[in-house]
Amino acid sequence: MKYRLPLAFAAFVLIAIAALLLAWPRAQHIPSSSPQAWAPTAGNIARGAYLARAGDCAACHTARGGQAYAGGRAVDTPFGRVMAPNITPDVDTGIGAWTADDFWNALHNGIAKDGRLLYPAFPYPNYTKVSRDDADALFAYLRSLPPARQQNQPHALRFPYDSQAALAAWRLLYFKPGVYQAEPAKGADWNRGAYLVEGLGHCAACHSPRNNLGASGQGLHGGLIPVLGWYAPSLASKDPHLAQLLQTGVSPNGAVYGPMAEVVRQSLQHLSASDAGAMAAYLHTLPAERAAARPAPLPSESLMKLGAQIYDRHCVDCHGKDGRGALTTDGAPAYPPLAGNRTLAAREPVNAIRIVLNGGFAPSTKGNPRPYGMPPFSQVLDDTEVAAVVSYVRASWGNEARMVTAPEVNGYRSVPLE
Repeated sequence: MKYRLPLAFAAFVLIAIAALLLAWPRAQHIPSSSPQAWAPTAGNIARGAYLARAGDCAACHTARGGQAYAGGRAVDTPFGRVMAPNITPDVDTGIGAWTADDFWNALHNGIAKDGRLLYPAFPYPNYTKVSRDDADALFAYLRSLPPARQQNQPHALRFPYDSQAALAAWRLLYFKPGVYQAEPAKGADWNRGAYLVEGLGHCAACHSPRNNLGASGQGLHGGLIPVLGWYAPSLASKDPHLAQLLQTGVSPNGAVYGPMAEVVRQSLQHLSASDAGAMAAYLHTLPAERAAARPAPLPSESLMKLGAQIYDRHCVDCHGKDGRGALTTDGAPAYPPLAGNRTLAAREPVNAIRIVLNGGFAPSTKGNPRPYGMPPFSQVLDDTEVAAVVSYVRASWGNEARMVTAPEVNGYRSVPLE
């Protein structure tokens, strides 16, 4: 009995050593790069700037109020806090001493210049699909930025997640480096869209469910975003206005809020129309989720009656008696429709609850510079009333989602907006 703990610990150490020996050699292959590929030419820098926008790199590598790409933003995970590093060309605190091969190794293999394995909060499981040419252009752009002397902050992860051995074991289970391989039979648009969605766009980081060890599942069928408390819906969509939604944040069929609003504002609105169309073309071909029976519990008659009363009092002027929303005088989307709204139809009602409680705006974009917003109702409606109106809109006008309970609403009253 007294030998169980030492034996278990010894087994863990042996497994960790084996993981380290297996993980590092497999990830060290680095294709050669010519200096011309990452030279500071106007073409390389412009291409890299576009790719940085497509990858939304600034979102994580810029602290609020800080210099762009100088790091310092915290990424909270179920395992602790990961701090985004400085990726400006400062020699001492950034990537000024890195080579193009060092950068490629980080992006493609998840390995830092000093040989440390990087945490997948930096989404190298997606970025590994990025081509070497695009990686070199990104490197050229980052090297063109003003250097910021800002020391990187240490991560604050719990044991054993703070160990390189545990990370090596995770990589053996869940990470396989590999550049995106085109499927010629699918056509150029489909392949471009797949490359952006699966690679630089790292859409799976939010829109795929994660297991208990933080690894993304297969497909893009939606998932709860850890810690943030938002639900990233399935990206399998036949919506003919999907490209418009990606670039402007609004469409005749809905609007984006929460973390996705930031992605549209900082990244997707800056894509070319052809790239946004390619992403939509790819997403249109994703297999739909398996149809499920109407979920239970169903809204009760009394709950629907209360929900209808609250809707008539607070919601009907903008969203309409028929739930079809409203357009501006020039035909642009103003208030999103609720009938057939995918946010309301989602298995998880969290987004609808948070929008009713806290209100919100679609992002301000070039295609929608003055977005219409929704006021918060947390100070007006109690938990039962919010549950009633959300249940009502989730079960009206052809929507068939389960009811929402007052305890569910209460659980999101104190959750931060980001």
